[in-house]
Amino acid sequence: MLERSALEDQIARLRLIRSDNIGPVTYFQLLARFGSASAALDAVPDLAARGGGRAPKLASRAAVEREMDAVGKLGARYLFLGQGLYPPLLAELETAPPALIVKGHPVLLDKPTIALVGARNASAAACRFARALARGLGEAGVVVVSGLARGIDTAAHDGALESGTIAVIAGGIDIVYPPENAERQHAIAETGLLMAEQPPGVEPRARHFPYRNRIIAGLAHGTVVVEAAPKSGSLITARYATEFGRDVMAVPGSPLDPRAQGCNQLIREGAILIQNA
Repeated sequence: MLERSALEDQIARLRLIRSDNIGPVTYFQLLARFGSASAALDAVPDLAARGGGRAPKLASRAAVEREMDAVGKLGARYLFLGQGLYPPLLAELETAPPALIVKGHPVLLDKPTIALVGARNASAAACRFARALARGLGEAGVVVVSGLARGIDTAAHDGALESGTIAVIAGGIDIVYPPENAERQHAIAETGLLMAEQPPGVEPRARHFPYRNRIIAGLAHGTVVVEAAPKSGSLITARYATEFGRDVMAVPGSPLDPRAQGCNQLIREGAILIQNA
């Protein structure tokens, strides 16, 4: 059981980040200015009034306590930035999630990590390569991070399942997406680590996927793109990795295959060409 003061601090932190129009950047600015989430909650209405705006709707204590109860019943837990097991590489980001919900084995966060991402409609050859690459990385003691999407993400998790893999999901930790990955998501919770920024029960929406992609890139020392069209989510993940000062790597493909164009473009722009683990 948490000490009362620690529990109150967690409730205040969650209330702040779950409030309307308060994202990670505003959250950290408020914490830096007022010293604690509790003090920031007290100050927000007055700040808004002085700025001539309407105060954001603060998340209620009851709503946050219901969320915490749901997380506990799912067998999951919170990781709060600046406390305990929060991933150190992710903590370096200005937009790091103030609170993460995880289920599985957080000890994997202490190991070297590589993100492995790519096309949802990937070729069979690319999926085979991703599985083999993930298996090789796992055997070398590297944890593979991906987004549990169809195609390359699924292949990457399958290759690294035995050694331990981290799946960052766009919705709540209890929501399975895509539906065909239900068994895989359950297996990762048993042998690896599931991670979500959204509260339980939140269905993934289009706007959630770029947020998820920044976490994937932020968790990893480097990001490998196996197959990607020129305007794809995988290239967003690679862009985040570049912004965060991490390595960007790509697997080359045929100039005749549109799914290889994104990777070939990354290599042309200076990404490291990858052929094996």
